[in-house]
Amino acid sequence: MIAETIKDRRAVFPQQYNSEPILKKEIEKILKSANWAPTHKRTEPWRFKVFNGESQEKLGIFLAEKFKETTESFSEFKYNKIKENPQKAGCVIAICMQRDPNESLPEWEEIAATAMAVQNMWLTAHEMKIGAYWSSPGLIKYLNEFVKMEDGERCLGFFYLGKYDGEIPAGVRKTSIEEKTTWY
Repeated sequence: MIAETIKDRRAVFPQQYNSEPILKKEIEKILKSANWAPTHKRTEPWRFKVFNGESQEKLGIFLAEKFKETTESFSEFKYNKIKENPQKAGCVIAICMQRDPNESLPEWEEIAATAMAVQNMWLTAHEMKIGAYWSSPGLIKYLNEFVKMEDGERCLGFFYLGKYDGEIPAGVRKTSIEEKTTWY
């Protein structure tokens, strides 16, 4: 039931992933679910760049070196974490948004549509017992130095995927929906 899947979905972080690979057909299934997200004026702004295998190591090295080059407070611990996290994942997907060249709708709507595409991916991954985590480090603004980005395209984050052992803890909310809803 979709309501249970929504309620049970959690962020699963790279340090929780096991070494079991994610198959290309599994990644494709997750990506296909993204394509069914709602999209105003059918701009379908979501774009994805998949790092799988050797490219994950290269991504980690690029991000770690960019961190070293741009930070004012270098930390060897953070450098190593940035470098190693992509390799801990079964796959890393750059979440990108392609702005409508006609700007026929507000940018926030295209960002929201892209976020809905990621939610579809996250729910699909969860049902497949593949953990997922959306990371949005400041370093994403440099992705165009590593991979080709189209005019008007920008990275909104990285979607880490990995298989995991055991159960994910139950979720909690600080307040009920009733406390967040006003009826008129």
